[in-house]
Amino acid sequence: MQALIYEGPQEMVIRETDKPVPGEDDILIRVAYSGICGSELSGYLGKNSLRKPPLIFGHEFSGTIAEIGSRAAAEGRWQIGQRVTANPLVTCGQCEPCITGRQQLCVSRKLLSAALPGSNAEYVKLPAAFVYAVPDAVTLQQAAMTEPAACAIRAAELAAPKPSDTVLILGMGPIGLLLLQAVLQHGVRDVIAVDMNADRLRIAAKLGAKHIVCPAAGVDTLEETKRLTGGAGVHAAIDAVGSGLTRKQCVLACRGGGRVVFTGLHEEESVLPINIAIRNEVTMTGAFAYSAANFRTALKWIEEGRIGLADGVVEAPLEEGGRWFETLLGQPGYVSKVLLLPGGGA
Repeated sequence: MQALIYEGPQEMVIRETDKPVPGEDDILIRVAYSGICGSELSGYLGKNSLRKPPLIFGHEFSGTIAEIGSRAAAEGRWQIGQRVTANPLVTCGQCEPCITGRQQLCVSRKLLSAALPGSNAEYVKLPAAFVYAVPDAVTLQQAAMTEPAACAIRAAELAAPKPSDTVLILGMGPIGLLLLQAVLQHGVRDVIAVDMNADRLRIAAKLGAKHIVCPAAGVDTLEETKRLTGGAGVHAAIDAVGSGLTRKQCVLACRGGGRVVFTGLHEEESVLPINIAIRNEVTMTGAFAYSAANFRTALKWIEEGRIGLADGVVEAPLEEGGRWFETLLGQPGYVSKVLLLPGGGA
């Protein structure tokens, strides 16, 4: 099969490689759409310790069932050609986090595109327990957004916003745009969206952001946030970038008793204003991936039209994947998500 393989920093190469062979509990999926994730961009630069070459990236995907392992087939739930998506975070199901519904903290978790070969290939396999049928009303393109939507739902869940809260979201990439929609589902109506890219901010405004802030246009993020909140600061701030600057801004933007959620993974370490966080009793937490319940919610919300990406979605042949990694790191322009088409789409 054809696969886009990461062979070293800023080196993505199309190669012929062996087609995966499903085990008894596995399902082999012919990939229709495979999204490029922001965490993979740092991996592409060689800055992600989880991604070692050679490796097939890709964990946001959808497709159709090509083969079914014998035990998975005996369940009677699956059929060849069935439209599916999948939770790429393969967990043990037996440790304390798994049995208490926090599968993302599984002590032996394995992620496609990190510990396991990913979906930037014609075929990908994983255990049937992590495969989900795509509802009739959902397109395969939409279904490929389930994984990033689940990430956003988890981060919004940890921010725990009330309808009367003001929420700041730094970064209007795919996760930030999905986070905006997830926060709105909590009843929030006062969201401040920040990004350097005016195109992405236009999408954010269309999706329901009350205020948009563009530092590239000379607007100071913290000063504008204080102005918009009458000097008080926000109730919750979510960093969907992962830089030292944006993490620091989240802490400084909060009012006393505020909450910060860090979900961006761009930089490994950051210096934070801890004394200010202490004096203002600002709660800080990380948001990694999602639980199985978050993933199910994401697929349900996509079906109900509550969350998703449409504006700025680009479809590209798998062989153009390397170019798109470079583009996303440079000047992506009016792009909210790049979906590679290993099987030519659907």
